[in-house]
Amino acid sequence: MRQRLPVIHSITQHDAGPYRMERLDLEFSNGERRLYERLHPRGYGAVAVVPLLDAKTVLLVREYAAGFNRYELGLVKGRIDAGETPEQAANRELMEEAGYGAHDLRVLRTVSLTPTYMSHQTHVVLARDLYPQRLPGDEPEPLELVPWPLDDLEALFWREDCSEGRSIAALVIARDWLRRHATR
Repeated sequence: MRQRLPVIHSITQHDAGPYRMERLDLEFSNGERRLYERLHPRGYGAVAVVPLLDAKTVLLVREYAAGFNRYELGLVKGRIDAGETPEQAANRELMEEAGYGAHDLRVLRTVSLTPTYMSHQTHVVLARDLYPQRLPGDEPEPLELVPWPLDDLEALFWREDCSEGRSIAALVIARDWLRRHATR
């Protein structure tokens, strides 16, 4: 059974740093009313890049994660700038963070973070046919590059220093896509 979307009676908003916070006055189909809050990030979304060094190896980066005050192993990620497509943003971020560009970029799907209260979306981009190319980035230190075998992602997922959900989801999505398209 598909439920009817709640009626929005009003929306108020205010700035919350890099987000716009909205408060929605909602009425559900059963007559219940509630106030919900949701965050809208400023900008145009983000990319999580799955760069393949070869058919069996993904390139990861190790970078400082302020949220946990540790170094985290994951994918190249970043914001989409005004006027960029997800593919262009993925290639730029790859050049800035890893020192590579890609001739073949493909958006595999778009994933969300906590959709119950946030509208942020991240585009999972598969990057193949890499070539050396560096652009200046905003990282305060060079990121460590870590090649990882695609056949051993399970070991990566159980590491303490690999906990970022977008990286894990993107790697599973890319692995599945590659398996489905291996014979085509």
